[in-house]
Formats: sequence, C-alpha cells, structure tokens
Amino acid sequence: MAHIGIDARLTYYRDGGISTYIKGLVKALEAMQTPHEFTVFHSRKAQNSITSQFNHTNLWTPSHHKIERLALSAELAWRGLDIFHSPDFIPPYRAAKHHVITVHDLTFIHYPQYLTAESRAYYSDQIQAACDHADHIFADSQSTKQDIIDLLNISASKITVHPLAAADKFKPLPVERIKPVQQALNLPDHFILHVGTWEPRKNIVGLMQAYKLLLDQLPDAPPVVLVGREGWLFEQSKREIDALNIDDHIIWLSNVTDEQLPSVYNLATVLISPSFYEGFGMPALEAMACGTVPIVSNRSSLPEVTGDVGLLVNPDDNRDIAQALYKALTDDTWRQSQEKLAIEQAKRFTWQRCAEIVLQTYTSLL
Repeated sequence: MAHIGIDARLTYYRDGGISTYIKGLVKALEAMQTPHEFTVFHSRKAQNSITSQFNHTNLWTPSHHKIERLALSAELAWRGLDIFHSPDFIPPYRAAKHHVITVHDLTFIHYPQYLTAESRAYYSDQIQAACDHADHIFADSQSTKQDIIDLLNISASKITVHPLAAADKFKPLPVERIKPVQQALNLPDHFILHVGTWEPRKNIVGLMQAYKLLLDQLPDAPPVVLVGREGWLFEQSKREIDALNIDDHIIWLSNVTDEQLPSVYNLATVLISPSFYEGFGMPALEAMACGTVPIVSNRSSLPEVTGDVGLLVNPDDNRDIAQALYKALTDDTWRQSQEKLAIEQAKRFTWQRCAEIVLQTYTSLL
C-alpha cells in the first residue's frame, strides 16, 4: 500500500477550471477500489473538505506564492508520501518519492499577452523546471501533450493524456427544472451562449464582430448571452464591443451559479466557443452533455472534445464564425440531428475513465 497525496489548495482560492478538475478527480478516485492511502491537502483557510472518504489535512503554504515550492517542501517532508500529485503543475522541490503534475495548457507560452503580468511570471518562470522535475506529467488533451513535447522538449513517454469529463449535473433537463432558472435570470427563449472568462484569449471581441455580420444576414438573430466574469484586459475588450453598437443584442451574466448553469446550457440554441487556444474546452463538453450543439475553434484541443459534432471555425475569420452561426440558427433539421449526436459524444468522457488512467500511472510509478 502506498501513500498518495493530492494538492487541493487551489479549490479554496478559485472556482472552475483547475478546481473543477481537482474535485472531479478526487470524487472519481474515491469511487474506485484501491489499496492505497490517499491524503487530500487543503488550504488552511478552507472551511470544508472536498473529500468524504480520504484523509485530509490543511497546509499553511498559499497557492501561487513566490516561495511556494520551498515552503511546500518543508511542510510535506515528514508526511511519508510515496507520490505527491500537483494538479496546478508547480510541484514542491522534494515532498515525496515521486512527483506527478498536471499541465492543463500552455497558454502563457502561446499567448503571453493574454495573461496578467503576475500570472505570466508565475507560470512562465517555472513551467520548464516543473516538467523537468516531475516523474510524470498528465495532460488534458493530445494537443497539450504535443505542446509539452514541442515547446518544452519533454519526452512523450513521460506524458499521459487523461481527458476530463463534465459533472453528472450536465444533462438534458425537464422543462419544470429549466423554467425557474430562465425566469430568475430573465433569459429569452432562444439565444447564442458563450461560457468562459471575459478575456482576450476567449476571442469575445471576434465573436461579437462576427455576430454583427450575422445581423446583416439575419436581423432577427437571437441575442448572445455571455456567462462568465471579467478577466484580463476586460475594459479594453468591452470598449471594442461597445463600439459595435449592438448592446441591445448582448446579455452579460456574471451571476450564474453552478446550480443554474446546466439549465442555461439546456436553454441555449447553440454554444459558441471561438477561443484562440484551449487546453481542453470544458464548456463545449458541458454543452454537449446537455444536448446543445457546439461551434468551436478549429485549433488546440477543441476539435478533440467535439469530434464530429457541431461546427469548427477559424477564430481569426469573423465571416467563418458568422456563417457557422447562421447555419446553426436556420437549419433546424441539421441542428436537431446534431443535438442527439452531442449527447453521445459527451458520454465518451467520464471522470471514471480519467481516474482509471491516473491510478494506472500512479501504480506504474510505484
């Protein structure tokens, strides 16, 4: 029996993204039969644990601190860990016999201008050392794995792809579940949905420029609902969007709860994700699980997630995005056939399969 530690400190500081990954992985590992002992490490500020079955304890070292690797090494040195898994990819110097990290994407290398100076410094200054130091690396997609190989010169044999999954709550819902959410958020019956942080990498300005082109062809096109929160350079992006003079066609929603989000996906006519880069593309998967057709960029990991479902677009070509939206909104027969395929595609991604891959890797290291 081995002692395996999982770093869950980030779940206190941030919602979504990596925190969702940590929670999904821990829950799936709990459901598996394993002889190993697990300890989940939280921030000392956390009020609740994300695990109900594993050991759990708190650490003083905060996430993304300038001496995080050193401080974390000191805190963990005496705990007798065989494996320490860092889901936010920055491992301590030495806290276990084996160190495993997860690299979700390399946005900060591809598009350093899309990060805050603080985030850019934190990730860019440490990614090479982290990957060199780790005994094994998990990647969310084949695209990210190839990035790690090409950009960081890491051997392919050291990297394992473990596709993520949507939570069980993302599924087709009955009308009686959806209507109260629609009324609470004051949503129309038909709309184009975008889910994600409002930042340049998500290409929201390009989306809205494409939508303006769409209005020339389809003046009665449903509005665009942007679910998320303000991110890096939001004010600049907002000014560019305001200059398009289509404010009446845009609904900004920063108050959607985790419980409401599945209903929002169910209500949407189509999901649009024209990002310049994604390490995985969870909104596309969540939308498909709810039976909503995705339109996504034809680059990075997004085509891996959607497969043959929906439409792929060039994020640099606003006319291409507008044409895809036009088809999805006007070809009801095509869209309805895609909705069924979307649900089946989403079923291919499960947290159980992700956890099985992780556990197999742990075992191989031991």
